[in-house]
Amino acid sequence: MSLIAELRRRNVFRVAAAYLLGGWLLTEVLTTILPTLGAPEWAARAVILIFAFGFIPAVVLAWFFEITPDGIKRDHEVDFEDPEKHRQVRKLDQLTIATAVVLIIFVGLFSARYTADDPTPIDLGVSATSVAVLPFDNMSGDKDNEYFSDGLTETLLHMLAQIPDLKVAARTSSFAFKGQNKSIQEIASELEVAHILEGSVQHAGDQIRITAQLIRASDGFHVWSKNFDREFTDVFAIQDEIAMQVGNALSASLLGIETQTQLAGVSTEDLDAYELYLQARKERATFSYGGLQAAEDLLKGALLIDPDFIEAKSELANSYIHQVETGLMDPQAANAEIIAITDQVLAVHPDDPVARATSLFAKATSLAARGDDAAMTDLAAELEEIVALSPKVHEPRILLVRAYEQTQQFEKCLPVLKDALSQDKLNPTLHYELGTAYIRMERWDEAKIALERSLELEPKQPNAYIYLGAIAMQAGDYVTMVKQQMNAMSVDPEDHELPGMLSLFLYRIGLVEIADDFRNRVLTLAPTSTVAYQLDLARAKTIGDIDGSVEAARRAIEDDIDDRRFSFGGAVQHLVRTAVRTHRVEEEMAWIDEQQPGIFDVDATVIQQKYRNIQGAAFDGWVEILPQEEVLRRLDVLLAYAASAGVEPKDKPATHLGILVLRGETQAAIKVALEEYFTQTVALNPDWRDMLLLPRYAEIVADPRVQEAMRRWEDEEAALRASVESYFADLHAAT
Repeated sequence: MSLIAELRRRNVFRVAAAYLLGGWLLTEVLTTILPTLGAPEWAARAVILIFAFGFIPAVVLAWFFEITPDGIKRDHEVDFEDPEKHRQVRKLDQLTIATAVVLIIFVGLFSARYTADDPTPIDLGVSATSVAVLPFDNMSGDKDNEYFSDGLTETLLHMLAQIPDLKVAARTSSFAFKGQNKSIQEIASELEVAHILEGSVQHAGDQIRITAQLIRASDGFHVWSKNFDREFTDVFAIQDEIAMQVGNALSASLLGIETQTQLAGVSTEDLDAYELYLQARKERATFSYGGLQAAEDLLKGALLIDPDFIEAKSELANSYIHQVETGLMDPQAANAEIIAITDQVLAVHPDDPVARATSLFAKATSLAARGDDAAMTDLAAELEEIVALSPKVHEPRILLVRAYEQTQQFEKCLPVLKDALSQDKLNPTLHYELGTAYIRMERWDEAKIALERSLELEPKQPNAYIYLGAIAMQAGDYVTMVKQQMNAMSVDPEDHELPGMLSLFLYRIGLVEIADDFRNRVLTLAPTSTVAYQLDLARAKTIGDIDGSVEAARRAIEDDIDDRRFSFGGAVQHLVRTAVRTHRVEEEMAWIDEQQPGIFDVDATVIQQKYRNIQGAAFDGWVEILPQEEVLRRLDVLLAYAASAGVEPKDKPATHLGILVLRGETQAAIKVALEEYFTQTVALNPDWRDMLLLPRYAEIVADPRVQEAMRRWEDEEAALRASVESYFADLHAAT
């Protein structure tokens, strides 16, 4: 007889099947019931192990023994031809089938109950070693004590993130649930974690009680909990001690590691300095003019108290980068400050990812501003290494995105940001950065979704409103654009650039009186700012004051203003175009070169980025005073430079049209004008008349189809002006 036949004869297969099904059923029942009875987590594991280890003995016993009506007998003592024996076999089969049916019903009922009771079940793909730390509740009844509960949460997050193999939800996403009335299951589902660590802080007199509890999200079972009663003396010692104990408890519960892990807390032991640091991080979250300025003041206050506070130094250096972006600081001055501060941090912590990334960014942007074309490309490669080594730290990622943007590698931004969002999905800054990346790729719908999500999470972000306004402008929705700019001003009233941008737009569409109101805001907040120069020029142009506009443009060049938002370049362009109309091109361009030596030198191997950015505007003059061959040579030089920087000038219809006109390709230029240039909204080309009135465009403008397109733009501009004017009239009436 074969082995298979013998196993079947001795009912080994039947016993094995019955054991597995019965064990599975009992395991499902017990592991469901035990947590509700308050049993520790190891009890459920013990049940599973007992059934697993019992399988082999059950099979061995089935080989040697048989259950008969007369009791248990050795195999050789049983008559297998006895009808009673066959009835016993059928009973075993029936028992196995019944067990399977009961198991199916139980699993079905449990699944249905789970789905009905919890509309947001935890994804089975979530890591069992994942946890989110919710902000600890301040139960003291005194808002002034909230700094301690928030600080304790910050310390826990900082220290738990250092435990290998423990996946900790990012701080921004965890704090997004502060004050929200959501269930543990809902929060865990949104953060994609298997466990939630929550707690509370009660402070009375010189005593403090801290409660911490780790909850398994799938069933609400308390995996671990503990109370800590301490005298409220050394706050940082208490925070570090509790964070250490919680960290070790989580390691034991989730990772099975019993060793005491030593984790590093923040570098200060001064409570006042730490509180200022926490406040600064909260202020910086909006990246507004007022928020960044407040963050700087708070961080400087923290460093006055504790000059060795490393985290505050890194935060301050990173904040300066965002101050440059929002116009608060001059780039050159900011970079000098950043390098000095990060040098101090790196002297103590040479591997600090934020300090390293910030330092590299400041040095690279300084080199790029002086004409080092490879600086930003090299920066991207270095930041890629930092991000790979510190994937959970967001600041280097954002700087890497900036480097990609500077080198026109927009498609590389998306995976960097999406990977960060997979770790910190409720971070408004990351959604904002994703939205701006989509804008640079002209993926308007996706950009709008990302920016609106960012504002849902943090409504006080002025820059998000500005970009939403830019998206509306692309669609020709001018009133929505104005509304979004007004929203930006309402959340950041200290930023002089916001009313300046709106005023500039209003001047360009001819609404001088309304524009003057916003210009006055700029002159009140920042009368010597770059945007103030820009508005002087725009106003003079709009009211037809040619002498005033030339004077404003010359003042900007003499004072060597920054080229923020093409302020410096716009002044140069206006002087050159005015000189073309007044036949003074050589004199005017000579004056500009005298004020800014080397500004028009296209062959310079090293030249200020500001100069390189405006050399395209010089063609308006060069075409009038230089031989055609020299004009085309200079054009080829600048196009080669653009290509090396990853820029394709032909992607911009106005630039593409201008290149074709310079080359004398009239019919191709007319085609681009009709199919690319005039198919845009007129609001994207506010200086279209200035450009088309230049002599070299005469043949283009003479075409009847172009004439018709120009009339269409004039009508659109009139409708735009009327709709915006009506909006402000309604706004004024409502107030």
